Amino acid sequence: MNEVNFNYKTDYILQDETIFLRPLERGDFKHLLKFSINEPEIWEFNIGGANGEENLLKYIDNAINQRQSERQYPFIIFDKKTNEYAGSTRFYNIDLGMKTIEVGYTWYGKKYQGTGINKNCKYLMFDFAFDKLGVERIGLGANSKNQRSINAMKGVGCTEEGILRSRSFDQNGNRIDAVILSILKNEWNETWKTKLKEKTIK
Repeated sequence: MNEVNFNYKTDYILQDETIFLRPLERGDFKHLLKFSINEPEIWEFNIGGANGEENLLKYIDNAINQRQSERQYPFIIFDKKTNEYAGSTRFYNIDLGMKTIEVGYTWYGKKYQGTGINKNCKYLMFDFAFDKLGVERIGLGANSKNQRSINAMKGVGCTEEGILRSRSFDQNGNRIDAVILSILKNEWNETWKTKLKEKTIK
């Protein structure tokens, strides 16, 4: 069994005709500040959001520290069509031995929600994880009340596996249940790689 090859120190670039994902940097504060100040509701379902200038600084510092400690790998999302930064996402819980990885901490400015850009991001990340890293399973999760996010995950090929009760907190400190989903390598290769590619915006 070949080991998954992932190097946290490597600056991975994922892109297609529409979007560009690169590692999140501290200097990206200026690119994301407008969302932090003007659209705080983006993070209402989860704790540790970037609402407000101070929280955005903490959010970026924590994300970068997680990469340096080899726990997570955060990206910033750039929309080539509008020539603007659109949000952020990341890989985490990367288990090289078990060939599993998780995709999450994903958010977009309200302007980009429902536009199809999420399908492009997921295509690039799934393709990289399955085809370049050789993982067998990609896991995702969401606050059980965040039906929009859950539907978006199902729309890119993920299957709901169950609920972890009282798993985490929302933005207000209330305990939440988490819905767990996943997509497997055979599902990607046999169905969703082609289907999701057809759904991506050009």
